[in-house]
Amino acid sequence: MLHKRSPAPVRVVIMGAAGRDFHNFNVVFRDNPAYEVVAFTAAQIPGIAGRPYPPALAGPLYPKGIPIHPEEDMPTLVRRHKVDYVYFSYSDVPHLEVMHKASQALAAGASFGLLGPKHTMLASRLPVISVCAVRTGSGKSPLSQWIAGWLRERGHRVAVLRHPMPYGDLERQAVQRFGSLADLDAANATIEEREEYEPYLRAGTPVFAGVDYARILALAEQEADIILWDGGNNDLPFLRPDLHLVVVDPHRAGHETTYHPGEANFRMADAYVISKVDSATRQQVQQVRRAIRSIKPRAPIALAALELVVDAPERLRGKRVAIVGDGPTLTHGDLSFGAGVLAAQRHGAADIVDPKPYAIGELRATFRQWPHLGLEVPAMGYSDAQKHDLEATLNAMPADAVLDATPVDLSRILKVNKPFVNVEYRLSERGNVLVRLLERFQKRHLAGRPIQG
Repeated sequence: MLHKRSPAPVRVVIMGAAGRDFHNFNVVFRDNPAYEVVAFTAAQIPGIAGRPYPPALAGPLYPKGIPIHPEEDMPTLVRRHKVDYVYFSYSDVPHLEVMHKASQALAAGASFGLLGPKHTMLASRLPVISVCAVRTGSGKSPLSQWIAGWLRERGHRVAVLRHPMPYGDLERQAVQRFGSLADLDAANATIEEREEYEPYLRAGTPVFAGVDYARILALAEQEADIILWDGGNNDLPFLRPDLHLVVVDPHRAGHETTYHPGEANFRMADAYVISKVDSATRQQVQQVRRAIRSIKPRAPIALAALELVVDAPERLRGKRVAIVGDGPTLTHGDLSFGAGVLAAQRHGAADIVDPKPYAIGELRATFRQWPHLGLEVPAMGYSDAQKHDLEATLNAMPADAVLDATPVDLSRILKVNKPFVNVEYRLSERGNVLVRLLERFQKRHLAGRPIQG
């Protein structure tokens, strides 16, 4: 990091998306008088700019908190505040786009940087497994849930630390523990949060998340003997892992070295999981296998299928269906379709209704912003307004059923005038590479630890 010869602090802007940016501030800048963070900028997630990072989280050096501006304000902020350094702090962005943003910062007069694992990873007193990916939507969550189940079956107390999604009141969300679906209701959790948390809670695994991960980790360590980090997008882990698993998506072969920080994950991995081998072609799987071997010739490679499970397939055959899928996977994950389209085709749906003519409010803007989107409605539920627009759009679509291809049970939170059919991915390993990895991890890191009754 840059240090000026002047006694004045280095002035910094942090570019983020309500996640990695806050973590980087907390662990590097918050209590460091050598730096002055003059602003955050916000991207990717609607509605997260225009609020402050509150004084209670920013610390005594920032009694008024820190403003959060739209990302397009970055060059103006650099010039107005004579900023020395802009730190890029969010994920799943093409390398070329990162350098465009760097060029904007340089043209405005600032230096540009990225904070790495040495400065941002927290150390746990417990063993840590991290599950990350080269792109969002690669299959991290099904793998993390599978690992959590494998560990639970062997009597271990697992605490899942999930990548942050603090889209509401940041001070209230500083440290969160979810142990039941009722906890999600009490926290007024967004659809995006529910998508990530509900599968763990239904299986009996507590989830910890929020803003201040040093405090979050300390809380989780009180009730677990192993920490499982479930990453977001293709971000790096916030914790120093003892086993770093990285998921590679053969449907996007080549992306493992063209996105930030997915390529860093790809190069850091202890072992790889090639997902979706049941739906990818043999050539796609071989392409990503060759990419892995080009940088890690001896690293373990596990193969995993993501099997579609539909709860009421008879409601699809011969019917017109509306499909709603995972929001980030479809939008900045660059996928035009997901599990919903595959399930509809497999179970004989007569037609998939195109949602674009019926999109309402912010969903209409979402389809304009992400023109690659196809026949699935992205579950944009970062706010009550977006939830309302999603509900109204599904009600307006002339369909016989709604195929819910999100990890959350939307029937609990949306009032829709059509029956829901739920589809989910379940991971199954092809072979036993992953099982052997976990058995070795268990023997090395968990032997002698008390087993829950």
